[in-house]
Amino acid sequence: MALEMKVPSPGESITEVEIAQWLVADGDYVEKDQAIAEVDSDKATLELPAEASGIITLMAEEGDAVAVGQVVCLIDTDAPKPNGGVSQIKEEKKQDAPKKEKVEAPAKDSYATGAPSPAAKKILEEKGISSNAVQGTGRDGRITKEDAVKATPSMGTPGQGGRGSEKQKLSMLRRKVAERLVAAKNETAMLTTFNEVDMGPIFELRNEYKDAFKEKHGVGLGFMSFFTLAVVRALDLYPDVNSMIDGDYKITYDYKDISIAVSGPKGLMVPVIRNAENLTFRGVEAEVKRLALRARDGQITVDEMTGGTFTISNGGVFGSMLSTPIINPPQSGILGMHNIVERPIVKNGAIVIAPVMYLALSYDHRIIDGRESVGFLVAIKEALENPTEILMNNDVKKALEL
Repeated sequence: MALEMKVPSPGESITEVEIAQWLVADGDYVEKDQAIAEVDSDKATLELPAEASGIITLMAEEGDAVAVGQVVCLIDTDAPKPNGGVSQIKEEKKQDAPKKEKVEAPAKDSYATGAPSPAAKKILEEKGISSNAVQGTGRDGRITKEDAVKATPSMGTPGQGGRGSEKQKLSMLRRKVAERLVAAKNETAMLTTFNEVDMGPIFELRNEYKDAFKEKHGVGLGFMSFFTLAVVRALDLYPDVNSMIDGDYKITYDYKDISIAVSGPKGLMVPVIRNAENLTFRGVEAEVKRLALRARDGQITVDEMTGGTFTISNGGVFGSMLSTPIINPPQSGILGMHNIVERPIVKNGAIVIAPVMYLALSYDHRIIDGRESVGFLVAIKEALENPTEILMNNDVKKALEL
């Protein structure tokens, strides 16, 4: 019996996916629930598991766009499992494949044509000039020492390194990301404001409590919990930043769903921490870890990346000093974190060295004015530079649930 495998719906409003990669070959024996393909939607990359065991016949090529519900392969469930499994089938195919005949390259008219003499070859190598770029004047077209001495590299002359290129179709996910980024630049009045934060107080807290925090809760005490809770507080103070434009209307949310940009195997993913206003330091760190692991392992779902009222992006983990992050539409604001570098700053009238991070807030000026944007970023700076008082209500152990 041939079982028809159809493309399942990855999520609401998605009607089409793209076959990113077949993980099996036509004619392979597959086991039930074995991952047989990776499919791209415009929101995520998902694995397609086999619905039964048997011999598979592929009905679509890699790169094909297929509709949800379309048959993409057949599985012959009556076919017996080969003793050697998939590897035996592949080996049989390899043995049955026609052998390629070895073709000898045609000989040159003369062995000397275009060939440099030993002295000429050394000179050309020192100059970084390919012998193909030199016209030989010696016997039978041989390149002489004099030819090599006179040879000069011209602008744009290819060197001796490789000059290959490769053309590869962008995945559906990457194309959708590109679409959204261009739309964000073209359809919003995006502006970016900057500030700096002395991370010394947070360093001191982490150094004192990180071991006890990890032992008690099983997760590390990172920077994301401080930044997320600082953002939640700032959104309370400046609700316009937690708003979106819908035509001629402004929608303001009374909850804080914080999108966090993380790097996955297929590129940037932006899963959402739901109702971050209800989470403690432990809750934020546990959720960040869970979502980051799911993104890394390619298990993140469309639902986990849908929504979000504000985004935090941490380019500092890659060494970024400063950037202007692009808004994640339809949101109105995104906070960019950057690397922490020891810099000279003024404290109490004296110049001291402190771990400093530059912050960037990109926002949609159509809905957020300068007062709100600057005030929002200053509120984050205040919370991060005074975490014990502002984020922990002067009770560190209670806030960290120790």
